Amino acid sequence: MAAALAAIEKSPYDEGTISLLDETWHSARGHVLGLTGPPGVGKSTLINNLIRLWRGQGKTVGVIAVDPSSKRSGGALLGDRTRLNTDPGDKGVFVRSMAAREKLGGLAALTVPAVSLMRALYDIVLVETVGVGQSETDVSYVADSVIFCVQPGSGDSLQFMKAGIMEVPDIIVVTKGDMGATAGRAQADVIGALGLSTVTSAKMSGQPDKMKSGYDVNDQWSPPVLIVAATKGQGIDELADAVGQHWQWLNRTSRLTESRQAQGQRWLVDACREEFGRHGLAIAGDKLKLPSGRAPFGEAVKLRQTIYQHIGD
Repeated sequence: MAAALAAIEKSPYDEGTISLLDETWHSARGHVLGLTGPPGVGKSTLINNLIRLWRGQGKTVGVIAVDPSSKRSGGALLGDRTRLNTDPGDKGVFVRSMAAREKLGGLAALTVPAVSLMRALYDIVLVETVGVGQSETDVSYVADSVIFCVQPGSGDSLQFMKAGIMEVPDIIVVTKGDMGATAGRAQADVIGALGLSTVTSAKMSGQPDKMKSGYDVNDQWSPPVLIVAATKGQGIDELADAVGQHWQWLNRTSRLTESRQAQGQRWLVDACREEFGRHGLAIAGDKLKLPSGRAPFGEAVKLRQTIYQHIGD
């Protein structure tokens, strides 16, 4: 896995690399979870507990920890994987840190290819984002389920209302639940913010218990708001259950197929923009549309050839 990821980063358009990525895109079997939230909210501690639970169930887990970048070397600055207490001898867990570099939105440019590779091999793939706040919504373009972490007493509920971030998560977790009443108030604030969202309020109408309900009688998903005290292991089982319910809902509806098609489309456009800028997008035109059922990586190679030919002419 380490060698494959290194090859993708070193030679992203090599024929062997593209063949591998296209194959893994069509062989996806794992559930991709995106964990996002402000710095210090406890994402790494939460991941440690989730890994322990899923490994106890015999599930394999891959983790991508996206770090801020060093201005000097361009590499990962914090080394998030050092905060994950995994057993080095456990072959059922793989952790990779990636530097965000110039990429905004809390993700690294390599994340989508890496996710494509890892979800073909692992039961669960966790993507932990940089943790930069309101711009950190791109995780929805790589994850099947997005978990948004909220820290009690931080005033984040105001950020929810003005950032529109309530339209992104599928599950919301109030961390540090051992803070008692403060955590309860944060949960209430989040539920209030959800009610102000034009997207989620329609889904939540008619649900008597917004904190525990995953989907309603109309089979619309409504983000549950859970309280977790990861350092004490409290609420982890409930969070894992919510993750499982969302995965079942995605597979029962057409959402999983639609979401992954949109992810491939978004990556294709971003790859073209990153290499060729707006002029490249204009040259590509309708060729930027990813055909249904096709992997984006091989299509990106064809697109590059078209643009280079146009530039040469």
